[in-house]
This record gives sequence, C-alpha cells and structure tokens, in this order.
Amino acid sequence: MPKILTIEDDPVTADEIAAELRAHGYLVEIEHDGQCGLNKAINGHYDAITLDRMLPTLDGLSIVSQLRTQGITTPVLMISALSAVDERIRGLRAGGDDYLTKPFATDEMSARLEVLLRRRQTPQLVITLQVADLTMQLMERTVLRGALLIELKTTEFRLLEYMMRNSGQVLTRGMIFEAVWNYHFDPYTNLIEVHMARLRKKIDLPDLPALIHTVRGSGYLLGFRP
Repeated sequence: MPKILTIEDDPVTADEIAAELRAHGYLVEIEHDGQCGLNKAINGHYDAITLDRMLPTLDGLSIVSQLRTQGITTPVLMISALSAVDERIRGLRAGGDDYLTKPFATDEMSARLEVLLRRRQTPQLVITLQVADLTMQLMERTVLRGALLIELKTTEFRLLEYMMRNSGQVLTRGMIFEAVWNYHFDPYTNLIEVHMARLRKKIDLPDLPALIHTVRGSGYLLGFRP
C-alpha cells in the first residue's frame, strides 16, 4: 500500500487531499510545517509527496531542492496557487515531478499521483511500449497495430506515447495538454479533440476493438474496455 506524505499548511486543503488519497487506498501522513515536512520526507521512506509551495518555516521549492540535493528521488507533486508558467517552471526545475495549480479537483490530483507512482515503478530504459496488439518502438519511432504499420505525425506520436505509458489510467484533458504540448491548459481549446480524432482514425481500425476511449466528464483512456 503506497505511503504518501502531504505537506500543506491549510488544514482544510490537507484534509481534502488526505481524504481523496485514503479513498484510493493510500496511507497518508500530513505535515503543516515546511521544515518538519522536510525532516519527514528525508526520514519517512514515502512512495510520493504532495507539496504546497507556500509553507511556514521553509517553502516548497527549498524542500524539493534539498531532497534532490541529498539524492532522494521520491516523486513530488507540487500544488500551488501560483499558476503562472514561470512559477510552474521554477517548481519543475527545482526538482518537482509534476505541478498542479489551485483550485484543483481532488480526482485529478489523485490521477496525477497515480501516474507518478506508475512512472517510478517503470524501468528507466524503455524501448518498447505494448498495449494489447498496439506496439510502439521508441528507438525506431514506429507504431504497429498487429502487423500493420501506423504512420503518425510528431505530435500524434507524443500523444500516443503518453497514453501508452499510462494505459488503463483515465487522463484528464489538463494532464494530456501539459504532458504533450507543455502549455498551461486552456479549457476553451479544442486542440486535444482534434488530435485525438486523428489518432483514433489511425489506431481504431475497422473490425478491430477500439483502444482509445472517451470517459465522459473526465478525459480519455487507452486500453480495452469491457
């Protein structure tokens, strides 16, 4: 059972995060102070950390930076009301693995955490991705559905790679947009829908089971569904 440390000075937000994660079966410990949170992160052997940017005694950037300096690779999901692109970049460059802005949906927070935990369990050197009869060779940049070679453009390849790396996981539009396009998510853009439609035409061929699914109100999922 994954053990999560939540470092968040607002008691209400901390309790909301903990309740969502516990509902998904995680063990959660809460720390409201930055320095105490750092001490726990160093000594507590956690599987992942949710980390607020603005904390008493020691801010989130300093915490994640010190963790990485000490060689601690625990995945860190940074959570902050600072939503500007340069602030998100600062968080990621300091050593954060993902960055979620407030206000946020708790189900998206838990989904992002699941992705970080899965990524940590994946071997560092991956050259082949496989989902059902869909195969991606990362070195050759080729995709096969069964024995049929699928021609993909660069963005389509990145989109499919992200979905294959997180197959079986519901990916929100915000997660996809940030992972594939590296931009802060714009809820009014139809960029994802356009590329997803093109990808479906190439992957979900006639007479073959569909692999790309829309999860109404949540996002998209790659894999077989009953």
